[in-house]
Amino acid sequence: MAWTNSFATLGTDFFTELKPQPLPSPYWVGRNRALARELGLQDEWLESAETLAALTGNQLLPGTRPLASVYSGHQFGVWAGQLGDGRAILLGEMQTRKGPQEIQLKGAGKTPYSRMGDGRAVLRSSIREFLCSETMHGLGIPTTRALCVTGSDAPVRREEIETASVVTRTAPSFIRFGHFEHFSHRNQHVQLKTLADYVIDRFYPECREAKQPYAAFLQAVSERTAHMMAAWQAVGFCHGVMNTDNMSILGLTIDYGPFQFLDAFDPGHICNHSDEQGRYAYNRQPNMAYWNLFCLGQALLPLIDNQEDALAALESYKTVFPEALQARMRAKLGLPDAQEEDQALIESTFRLLAANKVDYTIFWRRLCGFTAQSGHEPVRDLFFDLESFNAWALQYSERIAPVDIAQRADLMLKSNPKYVLRNHLGEEAIQAAKLKDFSQVDTLLTLLQAPFDEHPGHDGFAGFPPDWASSIAISCSS
Repeated sequence: MAWTNSFATLGTDFFTELKPQPLPSPYWVGRNRALARELGLQDEWLESAETLAALTGNQLLPGTRPLASVYSGHQFGVWAGQLGDGRAILLGEMQTRKGPQEIQLKGAGKTPYSRMGDGRAVLRSSIREFLCSETMHGLGIPTTRALCVTGSDAPVRREEIETASVVTRTAPSFIRFGHFEHFSHRNQHVQLKTLADYVIDRFYPECREAKQPYAAFLQAVSERTAHMMAAWQAVGFCHGVMNTDNMSILGLTIDYGPFQFLDAFDPGHICNHSDEQGRYAYNRQPNMAYWNLFCLGQALLPLIDNQEDALAALESYKTVFPEALQARMRAKLGLPDAQEEDQALIESTFRLLAANKVDYTIFWRRLCGFTAQSGHEPVRDLFFDLESFNAWALQYSERIAPVDIAQRADLMLKSNPKYVLRNHLGEEAIQAAKLKDFSQVDTLLTLLQAPFDEHPGHDGFAGFPPDWASSIAISCSS
């Protein structure tokens, strides 16, 4: 297994080298064998005691050079100053079939950037990240990935005493908007340029040929972010803590904390109990992404010839996001070709779902079998305002009339998942895992890696949430 660490070549202004802190008596909680194979790892590697120890932070893998990176950021709209990898340690880059992939241990102990934290992750949050990152990958949404979760009975204090855990996660890069903000706000323009050149050369080489490479880079990041946000909104995903230090420079979904997939459709839903002002409510996420991009643009201004070029680069978000969202919503509705009235249909669908508080995932999956002739009773049964539903169904029936039924069904079944990681499913898996029963983690991983498939015998995982699900509180400690 060949390792490098290109991030380490940037220099010590960007990171601190340190070793992970060991945990006693580690054990496997979840292993992503599908990802391991994608990375070119042998099955036995993810079974061995040596790997268990290394991915818990108890010993180093040969060739790794562990470090924690420094960054800054805006948190809930307020400049927070220096932050950094407070509980994540980058081991380096593994050379894989997918190209270089950074391997990072989340929960591996204190770093110089932990501030008042203990540098640990708990079993609860680690299982949620492990399962949700694979859900997003299964949905085709850009994301970091999770190779495994290991646990230890070492106590960790949160709202209550919990147990420690480590997530091994992978991505081409974990660089965030906040890395650029850090050096820009400190007027360290040499380091800012070094970082920008590193990211452009590795991940955005086409920008190097542009007349204004750094403005082109900002535009490319804006467009990737726009596509990611369209994917989030279409599937009903709430991130919960979209601070600039939680925004990937590659347009990946990163840092799974107080996330949630919508149950009953509520455009103003706030999934993070720490978000008292509702800054990151579901319907505000697209605007918050643009706000974060504006912060990135400000950070890059020392490298861009004039402010107008930066603003023009950011404008691409306002064009790409609505186009990308409409394309995804047309696919969910089974419309292979665009027509002028489609946006009105999309908006009326959202209004109808909100007025009736309809389960978002179940509605779209049932709609895959809608026929204009019957109105499809399983869809109708989701609504209490049948008059409004009938009016909408007539509008929808007229729009799909010229579309081939088989073509429409195929498009919809590939666009509307049967399974998502609902909060209650994650909670049930967590409660079992606390008793050392990891079978539900394994089952959910299998279902969520292929969320559009039927998976006969597992319909219970695609049903309505139980009443107690609404009482699950998730916060920034999640």
